[in-house]
Amino acid sequence: MSINLEDVDLIRKRTGVSYNDAKEALEQCNNDLVEALAYIEKKNNLKTHKVCCGENLISKSKDLIKKGNKTRFILKKKDDVVLNLPVTIAGIVTVVAFPLAATGLVLALATNHKVKIEKQNGEEVKTTEVFDKMSSVVNNVTNQFSK
Repeated sequence: MSINLEDVDLIRKRTGVSYNDAKEALEQCNNDLVEALAYIEKKNNLKTHKVCCGENLISKSKDLIKKGNKTRFILKKKDDVVLNLPVTIAGIVTVVAFPLAATGLVLALATNHKVKIEKQNGEEVKTTEVFDKMSSVVNNVTNQFSK
C-alpha cells in the first residue's frame, strides 16, 4: 500500500505533527487513518508525560533549594553566633568536603559550641535535640580524657 498526500495532510492538520511523523504513523498502522491518529495521540502522551515528570522534578528541586535558603544552620558559642549559613550551603559543603565538615562538627561540639537549625519563622528543627545529645556525649568523652 502506498501512502497518499491527502492522508498525510489530514493527519498533520488534526495533530500538528510533521510530515515525517504522519508518514511513520500511517506506515505503522497500515494506512488506517483512525489507527494512525490513535498512534500519534499515544506517542505524544508519552512524550508529554516524560516532559511533565522532568518539569515536576525541576520544580520540586527549586522549592527545596528555596526552603533550604530560608532555613539556617547556626553554630553558637554561649550567646555568640560563630557561623550562620543557609542549610543549602551547609549541605553543599558537607557533600563536597565531608571529612572536613564532619571533623569541624566534632570539634565544634567538643569545644562546647551549640548547633541549631532554625526555620525562617524562628522555630528550631527537631534535629537540634540530636545535636545537643551529641554535644553532651562529646563533652563527656573530652572530660574523661582531660582527667
